[in-house]
Amino acid sequence: MSRERPFVWFDFGGVLSPPLQVLFEAYAERTGIPANVLKQAMDVVGEEYAMPPLAPIELAVVDERTWVSKLHAVIAREHPGIDLTRSVLDFGRQWFDGHKVNKQVKDFALELAGAGFDVGVLSNNVVEWEPYWREMIGMDDVVTDLVDSCRVGIRKPDPELFALAANRNQVRASDCILVDDLAENCDAARSCGWEAVQYLSADQAIADVRALLETACA
Repeated sequence: MSRERPFVWFDFGGVLSPPLQVLFEAYAERTGIPANVLKQAMDVVGEEYAMPPLAPIELAVVDERTWVSKLHAVIAREHPGIDLTRSVLDFGRQWFDGHKVNKQVKDFALELAGAGFDVGVLSNNVVEWEPYWREMIGMDDVVTDLVDSCRVGIRKPDPELFALAANRNQVRASDCILVDDLAENCDAARSCGWEAVQYLSADQAIADVRALLETACA
């Protein structure tokens, strides 16, 4: 399983997508549901399944429409003054509408692929949202692999997800680099023997990955 070049994995949400706060704010403007209220409802629904906030839908334990119905029920109970009529059950369609890929990160991924590096997407995501976000990033013909929590039944930061991603590509953990916006996911990747770069800005993350690649390929 030795390799000449590292395998670079990019998170979707907050890395290839716009910042998550931008997505929450756009959804709030579209639906009238404030970001803090939506996040609170996600917490409550997660607790119903004894899981982190988005885990039930990112692991496909619950389908999108059921999940949104539960969010609406929580919001109606806790914030009865909020009008829910603009929030549709097809959450992903509203959530992603009008948003574009983080072009700087995508261009970097394309650069890496063009230079012969394997590039992957390692994401906690949702079955029903796949058509929207895959079209947004437009990288199906570039990525070596796409590991999606809802398809494999494991989500970051579970160490099993990192093992699965490496093993099914016949790559050593030490040859993998994760770019992710969440510190807990980067910490989990490192604990599994991966390198990891926490995304704080495109310039910073790209520079940090370049530094790792220079060391690995020296």
